[in-house]
Amino acid sequence: MNGIVILIIIVAYFALLWVVARVSAKKGGNDAFFRGNGNSPWWLVALGMIGTSISGVTFVSVPGMPLSIDMSYMQMVFGFAVGYIVIAKVLLPLYYKLNLISIYKYLDERFGSNSYKTGAIFFIISKITGAAARLFLVVLILQSLVFNQLGIPFEVTTLSIIMLIWFYSNKGGIRSIVRTDALQTVILLTTAGLIVFIIISKMGIGLGDSIKLISESEHSNIFVFDDWASKQNFFKQFLSGIFITIVMTGLDQDMMQKNLTIKSLKEAQRNMYIYGVAFIPVNLLFLCIGILLIAFGEYSGISLPAKGDEILPFFATYHLGGAVMILFCIGIVAAAFSSADSALTSLTTSFCLDILRVDKMSASRAERVRKFSHIGMALLFALIIMGIRYMDSDSVIDAIYTIAGYTYGPLLGLFAYGLISKGKPNDKLIPWFAVASPIICFTLSYTLQHTIGYKTGYELLMINAAITYMLAWGSAKKVVSF
Repeated sequence: MNGIVILIIIVAYFALLWVVARVSAKKGGNDAFFRGNGNSPWWLVALGMIGTSISGVTFVSVPGMPLSIDMSYMQMVFGFAVGYIVIAKVLLPLYYKLNLISIYKYLDERFGSNSYKTGAIFFIISKITGAAARLFLVVLILQSLVFNQLGIPFEVTTLSIIMLIWFYSNKGGIRSIVRTDALQTVILLTTAGLIVFIIISKMGIGLGDSIKLISESEHSNIFVFDDWASKQNFFKQFLSGIFITIVMTGLDQDMMQKNLTIKSLKEAQRNMYIYGVAFIPVNLLFLCIGILLIAFGEYSGISLPAKGDEILPFFATYHLGGAVMILFCIGIVAAAFSSADSALTSLTTSFCLDILRVDKMSASRAERVRKFSHIGMALLFALIIMGIRYMDSDSVIDAIYTIAGYTYGPLLGLFAYGLISKGKPNDKLIPWFAVASPIICFTLSYTLQHTIGYKTGYELLMINAAITYMLAWGSAKKVVSF
């Protein structure tokens, strides 16, 4: 019965999104799809970006982190906040000055067409793998809770969810996504709050007692200063958080496309500051859910799952009652849709503008190309999710950040060189540098681990970017002003 109820809720939820998307997509066309007609309210964008950043992975993985690394993830979250300030002060002024739709157009103007294509291709690879990994976890959970009971194969579930997302985003694009994501953020955070309320109610404690329980828990440790070899060392986590934010938000077409729909730089910067600050309590909330679940397990004599990603689904399914399971499903669907819909839109935008150059086509042809590209990206999305099913990772969010270290590193190196140096590297060599840098980085990581026992963490991103930067610097032949 629960499976049928959840299915009905998913259908009703999709219908709500479709109505919001259709109402906001009255002014359709490529300008609405790519730029949102350039008039999105900054506060609406900020609210929607919270939901996009959270994703289904945050909803599931972050509550499981205290089981293995306590609350040390907050060290990275603090770094995120600093990264958002850098984006607001450095990158947003540049994008608005150049009046960009695709942010990778900057590489064309700064270095040349090869650099431009390289940046766009690395974004597409990074985004589609990361977004697919995020959505995969949600599809897998819904499959086990709902669709297995109905005899529906995983592949059919994946295709159905992807096509639902395509269906409500295909006309309005980023204009619709800004509005549907804001709605989904509100639903997501409300759901998380209700889950907390139900957990502490079942333990027979109030809000004050729950805060005390969390603060006194052995899993409440945030800072790690004493172990330099640990991936959780504060300096590694904090600096990684700054640079991960810069690349996964500031150099990410998905996140920046929303910002660039805001009509002025000042409002876009205000959006980034508010969004950056809000990200701290939101992640703290999900970590607190994890500690409360651990405490509830001890209180009820329930053995905890081995993997952190399984904690919230486990308790929601078997031990917290039907209401929590329904809330949990609403939460992960809201998180999954808000992350995947904007990813699909930004991938279509980058592919159309950066690779196919629809800006050089007639308006009617450009719109046809965009529609077919949107369908193609949706199908590719589904295929990658099906492929991820055969991989194994204790934490999907850890896997996403590790992948980002390799794929976003060259982007960070290229943008850093363009902003810091006045030199102009050999544009023909840039694609080779972007491929060589992750290979060198992986070799270095493997060597360090098998010689001195040092395990590299998210600092791989900074190492990767530094290698790309140095290769570009070494190929520069002349100085230009930009």
